This record gives sequence, C-alpha cells and structure tokens, in this order.
Amino acid sequence: MLRYTLMRLGVFVGCLVVVWGLVHSGLAPRGLGDSNGLWIVLLALVLSAPISFVVLRKERDRASERIVRRVDRVKANLEANRTMEDTGDDTARSQGQAQGQTS
Repeated sequence: MLRYTLMRLGVFVGCLVVVWGLVHSGLAPRGLGDSNGLWIVLLALVLSAPISFVVLRKERDRASERIVRRVDRVKANLEANRTMEDTGDDTARSQGQAQGQTS
C-alpha cells in the first residue's frame, strides 16, 4: 500500500512540475489574482488522477489483493478465537453438569 501511495504521489509531483512549467512559460492560463498557486495545484490534481488510474492499475490491484488477504486473515483469527472460547465454555459447562449429577 505504501508503494502505491508513493507512486501516486510521484505522479502528482510530476504533473505539478509540468503544470508549473506550462503556467510560468505562458502556455497554460494563470489563475485569477493571487490564486496562481492554488490553480497550479488543482490543475495538477485534475491531471494526475486519470493518469494514476490508468498507469498504476496493476499496482492498485496488487495493493487491494494484499488488503483483502489481510482482512481475511484477521477474520479467520477472530473466528478461531471465537471457536476456542466456545469450546472452552462448552467444556466447562459439561464438566459442571457432570459434577452436579454425581453429587
């Protein structure tokens, strides 16, 4: 997941540098008044989102598979703990009933 996040950040930074260069060279419009910095960041975000979606598809799929495996492992551990508690409780109850019948 960290790898995907860093790759996504890298795509954004690359787009930010390109947009900054285009705005300062006059090829892309400047923002209104003092909003130039915000304009550059927003334009970079808009450009980097579809690029990341297409270019990082395989890495995103790998990250989601890791997350699914981790969630499945946690669910299995919880179920094992629940089963172990039920077994211990059933054993204690059956021993208590057996002792009650012998008295």
